[in-house]
Amino acid sequence: MSLTAKQKKVITIRPSQERGHANYGWLNSYHSFSFANYYDPAHMGYRSLRVINEDRIKGGRGFGRHSHRDMEIISYVLEGALEHKDTIGNTALIKPGEVQRMSAGTGIAHSEYNYSATENAHFLQIWIMPDRRGLAPSYEQTFFPEADKSNRLRVIVSPDGRDGSVTIHQDAYIYVTNLDAGKSVVYSARGDRYLWVQVTRGRLNLDDRLLVAGDGVAVSQAESIELAAIDNSEILLFDLA
Repeated sequence: MSLTAKQKKVITIRPSQERGHANYGWLNSYHSFSFANYYDPAHMGYRSLRVINEDRIKGGRGFGRHSHRDMEIISYVLEGALEHKDTIGNTALIKPGEVQRMSAGTGIAHSEYNYSATENAHFLQIWIMPDRRGLAPSYEQTFFPEADKSNRLRVIVSPDGRDGSVTIHQDAYIYVTNLDAGKSVVYSARGDRYLWVQVTRGRLNLDDRLLVAGDGVAVSQAESIELAAIDNSEILLFDLA
């Protein structure tokens, strides 16, 4: 779909410091969208993207067994490692470079603990609403080498598992790139799609708008965006229906 003069690219920044925040001692969490005790009717999600929590868990601590239904839950580890166990028989260690997808479907219980007894674990917890309810619970985990993400966008989540990505039950794609300072990438999109950019580290410009770690950006009516790193940076890009 080509953009007309009336269809200008819309870019809305969600600054890091304006996110919801909860600190329980063992868990320090920042919420891009409403979650748990943080409620903001202006930030309930973006399209099918419902949750982006940036979590830091102290050594030896974690989330005890708890249940979910009808949600696609993705864990993306930035530092440290998480130990995962669930009621459909999975036990796994999730480390940087790996992506975990858990489809809660009709119901699943799981736990996530910091694997280290002393060092913090730092990760993103991402929830995407599925395209239908009542799916059978399922689990998938894949490692993506650094070379695949260096100064290029690498698809890590997709509805069809393209290029070895983790599958998801929604018309949604997640890409990641690790940009060296001074490097840039351009993402081409259909004008009827919705993009969300989440900065996990570094500083960069998105179409000449300065972003820092923790910032999120909603983009609509765009045929392309450019991400240009000022410092070494890591970025997740969501392409949503």
